[in-house]
Amino acid sequence: MEAEDEATGQMIEEEEIYVNGGGDGDESKRHRPIISGEQLDIEAYAALYTGRTKISRLLFIAEKCGNASMQLDALRMAYDEIKKGENTQLFREVVAKIDGRLGPNYGPDSTWADAVDRRAELRKEKLENELNAYRTNLIKESIRMGYNDFGDFYFVHGQLGDAFKNYVRTRDYCTTSKHIVHMCMNAILVSIEMGQFTHVTSYVSKAEQSQDALDPVAIAKLRCAAGLALLEGKKYKLAARKFLETGPELGNNYTEVIAPQDVATYGGLCALASFDRAELKSKVIDNVNFRNFLELVPEIRELINDFYTSHYASCLEYLGNLKANLLLDIHLHDHVETLYEQIRNKALIQYTHPFVSVDLHMMANAFNTSVSSLEKELEALITNNQIQARIDSHNKILYARHADQRNATFQRVLQTGSEFDREVRAMLLRANLIKHEFNLKASRKH
Repeated sequence: MEAEDEATGQMIEEEEIYVNGGGDGDESKRHRPIISGEQLDIEAYAALYTGRTKISRLLFIAEKCGNASMQLDALRMAYDEIKKGENTQLFREVVAKIDGRLGPNYGPDSTWADAVDRRAELRKEKLENELNAYRTNLIKESIRMGYNDFGDFYFVHGQLGDAFKNYVRTRDYCTTSKHIVHMCMNAILVSIEMGQFTHVTSYVSKAEQSQDALDPVAIAKLRCAAGLALLEGKKYKLAARKFLETGPELGNNYTEVIAPQDVATYGGLCALASFDRAELKSKVIDNVNFRNFLELVPEIRELINDFYTSHYASCLEYLGNLKANLLLDIHLHDHVETLYEQIRNKALIQYTHPFVSVDLHMMANAFNTSVSSLEKELEALITNNQIQARIDSHNKILYARHADQRNATFQRVLQTGSEFDREVRAMLLRANLIKHEFNLKASRKH
């Protein structure tokens, strides 16, 4: 309680706080960047990524967006991107999804697909011959490289299961810590693409054991991979910590998995949903490294600051405007509703905490909602024991129910006394058993 009071006191001294979260008419004077509620710019979004994840994200947007124009844009870009690679199976799937809607230039290209397949067969045969020769000569480094090349080959052609097996096989032929880290990074990349996040966690742990071979960029990549695995497992607080620990060295070095903007978005939302006020201030707002990521996504930065300074209507407005685009994120879409609910509940709890009574009309105004819907939300929080209060439905006032401190103190004293009595009796019993050598007699009988 003292730490919380101290943090609250410091906050009031340092920052402008509105009573009960209300704007008091000055909200319009406060500088706020324009909230972007516009449709996702697919071209700009896709430019943040490279490799297979770029195609996966475009196809995910095409599947989930519900907008014919946006869907066709995403499919067109996915088609162009696939033609730069060698994944003919994925190419045929995209052509089927386009279904002639983009004209003859985006139809089935059997000449290109057949040429790629022929080259793939020749390449595979060459790799097999090389690997067999390496095995015959028992050269560990060459065998490792051979399996690695096979993993790259299968990954490029979309055969993720075979790619994973070959990357993992290199482990028996790794001779240095650097080789082990390289193997883990490849296994993590394929596991993320397959959605096998248990493998991701396992290989992150393996890589972190080779500390001497990890540079700052590799450490940042591992933090992101671990964060994604924890996010997938709905462990939002742990995921937030991983993203917050990601160093600025990440930059654009991991665009085959995640963009720096994603680190800010995932880390910021998970932190808002799971951190208390003190953690939000020390680990997010005052975190110099994470601030670099937040600068890339001003909306997330502003909504975090609004939440901390009790401007809940503004914070929830940012969240509302971002929601449509967040639902098109391949990693975040399953968690948006849960995170939003937790953030809103935290805001309601935080709003009511300092007060003995709260006018529901003022509170509804601060949260930009109706009194009746606010009352239902508060009822749910009171039922779940998250807010200790009662609602006067006639006068629309929320009254805090403060615990009887005197009674609570007596209960704690009685509990401590009974625990002490039980421990002393147990000690006396043990002392008597030792004194009469009961343990020795029992063991002799056996």
